[in-house]
Amino acid sequence: MDLPLYLTAIVAFLVINGMLLSASVLVYVERRVSGFIQNRPGPNRVGPVGLLQPFADVLKFVLKEDVRPAAANPFIHSLAPVLMVVIAMSTAALIPFAEGVVIADLDVGVLMLLALTSISVYGITLAGWSSNSKYSLLGGLRSAAQMVSYELSMGLAVISVVLIAGSLNFMEIVEDQASGAALLGWNIIRNPIGCLIFITTAFAETNRAPFDLPEAEQELVGGYHTEYSGMKFGMFFLAEYVNWFVASFFIVTLFFGGYLIPFQPQLLAVFPGLEGSILLGILQFFALMLKVSFFVFLFVWVRWTFPRFKYNQLMNIGWKYLLPIALVNALLVAVGVAVFQSIGL
Repeated sequence: MDLPLYLTAIVAFLVINGMLLSASVLVYVERRVSGFIQNRPGPNRVGPVGLLQPFADVLKFVLKEDVRPAAANPFIHSLAPVLMVVIAMSTAALIPFAEGVVIADLDVGVLMLLALTSISVYGITLAGWSSNSKYSLLGGLRSAAQMVSYELSMGLAVISVVLIAGSLNFMEIVEDQASGAALLGWNIIRNPIGCLIFITTAFAETNRAPFDLPEAEQELVGGYHTEYSGMKFGMFFLAEYVNWFVASFFIVTLFFGGYLIPFQPQLLAVFPGLEGSILLGILQFFALMLKVSFFVFLFVWVRWTFPRFKYNQLMNIGWKYLLPIALVNALLVAVGVAVFQSIGL
């Protein structure tokens, strides 16, 4: 079911503003969860229980002076953060939020996702190069090497899902997971190795700990955004948190049933009137957000649980472990799909 043009425009407006707001919410969530894990209060001064702290941070970015190194390339230095935000917001257009509710329902949605994530490395690399700083340049080079390395494993994990679903369309991938009884059709059950690989590579692609080598403060001062201040730095900050949020959506979409409600086939059997109703769409949206919230928490939990890798360890994990495992997993899934199709299952 395709949405009418005016409804698509409304959904796009809500999603863009939701993603902008999500960055503020995620900053607050991360600080709160971090404080809980470290047995300290967290933000509790600005607004009730610190709820206005993210908005105070945004105001600080707006009012802060925009300083650019004299030897920096002015155009590229300004372009890099814009590129990061545009790409981060564009990937949100591919997310199915409920049955038939998606901004860009593309038959090649998976390829579009991989293309957009590949382009995002340019924003970080250009930021590092244009700043004319050794710390920024090293951060940009680290990020380029890291993202290229882990994209291969991520792509193979996604290919294993595409083989099972027989489609590159995200809506069809979600609906294919409704074929099993209750939760048994979800790809976490049918393809657990691919799921673990995708989650691991999502951490690396979003530069989140323990894969945050591109911004390692102890070695690189701040990495690729060392020479950024004001709203330009704020845009990198926004892009990172939107990418984190969007990565959680795609983990859920590909492996945890997306917007499907747990036990949805049984629910529709008991209440057949729900099929195609607005109420079902609302329930699906809240089910999706509940699943996404768990992975948002997981990103914070992992950050304060595991230490940062050394760079040689990070590259070894990508090339020596994840890539071979992802290749074997994709091959086994392909063989399994062929066997099941041959016997008519």
